[in-house]
Amino acid sequence: MRSVKNIVILASGKGSNLQAIIDAVETGSLDANIAAVISDKRDSGALERAAKHSIPTFVLIRNQSNRDTYFNLLYERLREIDPDLIVLAGFMKIMPAWLVEKFPLKVINLHPSLLPCFGGPGFYGHKVHEKVIESGAKITGCTVHFVTPDVDSGPIVLQKALEIRDNDDAVSLAERLSPLEHSLIVDAVNFVLTGKFQIDGNRVIRKTL
Repeated sequence: MRSVKNIVILASGKGSNLQAIIDAVETGSLDANIAAVISDKRDSGALERAAKHSIPTFVLIRNQSNRDTYFNLLYERLREIDPDLIVLAGFMKIMPAWLVEKFPLKVINLHPSLLPCFGGPGFYGHKVHEKVIESGAKITGCTVHFVTPDVDSGPIVLQKALEIRDNDDAVSLAERLSPLEHSLIVDAVNFVLTGKFQIDGNRVIRKTL
């Protein structure tokens, strides 16, 4: 059995959440090895961050005509690496049900709202924050959940909340939420890798013994 758990990060954007995980690994606050970073964009900031820390990277490009091929290639890459955990950190692709089911309770996603509110198809990035502000909500936050075939509906691992200010817009809300996302994703990876939890309906409950 491996003493240090391997994780794979899937990312599409600038990679700030990836950087939080890298920093946690390097400071020893996260006992894990980042086995690879996979991106669906050649110019992803996540790839640049990974390269600076000598983390293996892979680019898989998906377009409208190669969806099945893309996810088959992604599966083959993940199967070869055989990670203990797959972390979707700003990954802008919805994984098909068959792929999710290949890795039961081994895929987690970071979502920029307090699920089950403001989740599902079409809710991503600033679109989430715009809808949160439009709703009149006074509290928002971020969620890490297990990925299931139903988008943003898997068991909730951890959440952190943030008060919405009267002068917030989607940009300012995203900026203020970012530090919470960084700490949450690290805490969630740490927690899931311990294996000291059980699933009760849609709840992730810590094992006390």
